[in-house]
Amino acid sequence: MAKPLEPSLVKLFSSLFTKEGVLIQKVIGRLEKKFGKIDFLSEMIEFKHTDYYRDEFGGGLFRKIVSFENLIRPDIISSVKLFTNSIEGEYTAKDGKRMINIDPGYIALEKVVLTSCKNFSHRLYLRDGIYAELTLIYKKNEGYIPLNWTFPDYAEKNIKNIMLQIRKRYNHQLK
Repeated sequence: MAKPLEPSLVKLFSSLFTKEGVLIQKVIGRLEKKFGKIDFLSEMIEFKHTDYYRDEFGGGLFRKIVSFENLIRPDIISSVKLFTNSIEGEYTAKDGKRMINIDPGYIALEKVVLTSCKNFSHRLYLRDGIYAELTLIYKKNEGYIPLNWTFPDYAEKNIKNIMLQIRKRYNHQLK
């Protein structure tokens, strides 16, 4: 009989997108205050793979990805998502539309996991209305492999390379 084991700590990251550079810097500061020192900050990445957010945000969106030095237990990711949702709620326009989107996730050596408040066939319920999605899997000598449901931007080389850079930092921390 297999005995349950405590999971390894994982590397928290967050993807933020908006069209307002000042706002993204302000929110990154809030995340750093809550989750600890940032050890990776991507360049601005054009958010261009879907029109899904156009009605809410308009055009000209860009993304930044940050990771945090402090490792976390994977079972707190739903609390992280609830916190980031509360920040999103603070930054809404007069018409009630969000001004920023914050998607936290984590990197383990073998995978990248994102969180969502939306159920779907490939998402597993965690708690408090939060779901987890296996987004990328890591294979030695191949890097990150997207799955059928992986968002198109996460399947692209530049995002996969960012995840590899964060994974490298994480792997170093584990040693």
